[in-house]
Amino acid sequence: MSWVNELIDLYEKNSDKIGVIEYRGEIPYVLLPPFHTTVTAQITVTIDEKGNFINAESVDSDDKLTIIPVTEKSGSRTAGKEPHPLCDNLRYLAGDYAKYYEDDGVCNALYISQMEKWVKSDFCHDKVRAIYLYLKKGTLIKNLVDRRIIKLNESNQIDDKENIQGIVQTKAFVRFIVRFSGIQSLQNVPDECWKDRTLQECYIKYVRSQEKEKGMCYLTGNTESISYFHSKKIRNEGDGAKLISANDSQNFTYRGRFVSREEAFAVGDETSQKVHNALKWIIRKQGAFFDTLAVVTWESNRLNMPRWNADTYSITAEYEDIQDTCDDEWEDDWDEKEDNAVSDGNEITAQKFYRALRGYGRKIDNASFMILLGFDAATPGRLSMVEENTLTTARYLENIKKWHESCEWIHAKWNGEKWICFSGMVGVKDVADMLFGIENKGKLEIVDKNSKKLYAEVARRLIPCIWNGHKIPYDYVNRAVIKASFPLTYKERKNWEKVLTLACSLVKKYKKQENEQEEWNVALDKKAKDRNYLYGRLLAVADRIEYRTYDESDRARVTNAKRYMSTFSQRPFETWKVIEESIQPYMNKLGIAERWFYENLLNDIYDLFEKETFCDNSRLDGLYLLGFHSQSYDLKVKKENSEDKKEEE
Repeated sequence: MSWVNELIDLYEKNSDKIGVIEYRGEIPYVLLPPFHTTVTAQITVTIDEKGNFINAESVDSDDKLTIIPVTEKSGSRTAGKEPHPLCDNLRYLAGDYAKYYEDDGVCNALYISQMEKWVKSDFCHDKVRAIYLYLKKGTLIKNLVDRRIIKLNESNQIDDKENIQGIVQTKAFVRFIVRFSGIQSLQNVPDECWKDRTLQECYIKYVRSQEKEKGMCYLTGNTESISYFHSKKIRNEGDGAKLISANDSQNFTYRGRFVSREEAFAVGDETSQKVHNALKWIIRKQGAFFDTLAVVTWESNRLNMPRWNADTYSITAEYEDIQDTCDDEWEDDWDEKEDNAVSDGNEITAQKFYRALRGYGRKIDNASFMILLGFDAATPGRLSMVEENTLTTARYLENIKKWHESCEWIHAKWNGEKWICFSGMVGVKDVADMLFGIENKGKLEIVDKNSKKLYAEVARRLIPCIWNGHKIPYDYVNRAVIKASFPLTYKERKNWEKVLTLACSLVKKYKKQENEQEEWNVALDKKAKDRNYLYGRLLAVADRIEYRTYDESDRARVTNAKRYMSTFSQRPFETWKVIEESIQPYMNKLGIAERWFYENLLNDIYDLFEKETFCDNSRLDGLYLLGFHSQSYDLKVKKENSEDKKEEE
């Protein structure tokens, strides 16, 4: 099934959500009815059913999203004079606009003429008639001035230096509330026009009643009314870029190919409405944004699935949240024995992650699919689909598992309250921040406005790796290794450690994809004889020896091992001599038992070297970071276990 059919199917399966304003955090979104769009309103005008003015007020900042009916042309207007059918800005609605601001009155005349046709049709609505009667009086600006919503200057004209919620007064958008009395007031219908489904249905029927020339829709193959004006606001409410556009008949649209736009491309009006409305809804509901790139995924049977761009911890936590809200439905009889065998340092997180994937998997069937679409704009007016992928849901879950499994390492994450450790892989945005970001207010992020396009670049290059199991880009592996080899460039130790563990994840995956038999884990491999790995272990021991002699006031000091880390990665044999000499004074400060422990550990590592490899002064590859981190982690765990035993005694 094509992505167009998937979006139409998505729209129809969620028909119960049409017109219902929902929230993602504090951001509102809605699945729009056909022939409607959303705007940000600044003024709410309240009238009665006879068109008499009652009140006007500024829109609350938390309730600005407004559903309005649109015509084919007004829904895609960027310039020109194309009035919306019901709600619009002051220039169109106010009959007295020209009295308070220089204007020719054409916009208002077009609006009233268009609305009159709706009122006289068989599909008029009582609220539409009330608004028409009110606006025909031409007192909107006067009423707003009286209520001190609009401010005038010394010349008794609208002051265009004043604004309402950041919008210049002359361009303020107005929406309506219509209060009814008697029996109508008792009906279970909201007074707010933008929430009234009966009004929306009336407009849909009104539009469908307008006879239009029909033709073949190139997207579906059906015969229906054709539209050449298509929706904008796809990625967000301020997005002016269009996915489908054929309004340029003067330049290169048809030259050398077609005579007219009808020959080039024709899309059914309602097909376009459903495709665009479903796309806007699903992007706002669960899309991921990487600068200008918007990537959205969904499951064809409306099932919750793990996010492709999330870290392992988030996937686990989100599954547990679902489980908490519907325990019986998500009951999972999982194999504890299997889970205990799949971790190398953080068993609890690994167990929960595998349990989560199996829990998701129990709900799918063979006919379900995961769809991924990515959209970006090269220019402000043109949007392109830069990513498209479809997998069976079972395959998607398997690939998510492989990604987190093949990159599995111990990572640290700030959850808003404290630092937590988890076993798995970091999120896609975190990868971009660690590879290309700088320290800003204590955390790594891409700050430069011109560099934020790197978020989109990283996402585009990692999508094939996560979704299809493609190889990790080597330049990312190399960049992570280089950045991790320069700990002195980071003011915060946690930031360097995050880059270090990312490098370990990427190197681990790269080694595995180059040689299927080569498997590295966080758990220290005490038998590994790889020169890179062993030199990394030596560096970790030297780092630990010096660090163990520090008191609380010295914790911010950088050890010689970290100070020489970059040079060490380039010339290990030569640099190790310097580091080995530098740690001797610190070794002498340790207690006898601890000194013997580290001396024996160093000797054990020396014994694993072959003489030729130890004397080799050539550059180390990224595997030395795995040896460094695994040895550091092993020593840290030993210390924590030793302290726990002392407390028990």
